[in-house]
Amino acid sequence: MTPLDQRDLAILKTLSTEGRMTKAALAERVGLSPTPCWERLKKLEKAGFITGYRAEIALKKLAAHVTVFVAAELADHTAATFRIFEDAIQRQDEVTGCWALGGGYDYLLQIVTRDIDSYQRLIDDLLDRRIGLARYYSYIVTKPVKGPTPPPFDVLLD
Repeated sequence: MTPLDQRDLAILKTLSTEGRMTKAALAERVGLSPTPCWERLKKLEKAGFITGYRAEIALKKLAAHVTVFVAAELADHTAATFRIFEDAIQRQDEVTGCWALGGGYDYLLQIVTRDIDSYQRLIDDLLDRRIGLARYYSYIVTKPVKGPTPPPFDVLLD
């Protein structure tokens, strides 16, 4: 794909805040006719700039839940241990986000589950499965303050 121009960036920025809009509405917002806009959108998807479309769900309205951030340290730092840990985490539906970190901790996990008891059962299961988890530090979310938000396009592309 050729470098992104201002219209490509406008498509990305618009969809990052309004991913459910129609092709015609998107084309109008970015100043293109529908067909060229649709072609650009398909190219952006194919090139991997757009990785998916999701609805943000108000979990509080859906069911009681708890969100826990977990700073995790692995027992050793071999490629095999990282792979084992990451493979195991991929299979845990309650882990809604996981980031490898440089610095003190090895990973930061976001876990959403029914309650503290179910969170602890999940951690106990991960420890029992010997996936390399040596230590973990739990941080219970008491209230959301911000997020998720679109990336700061203006800051990144200035």
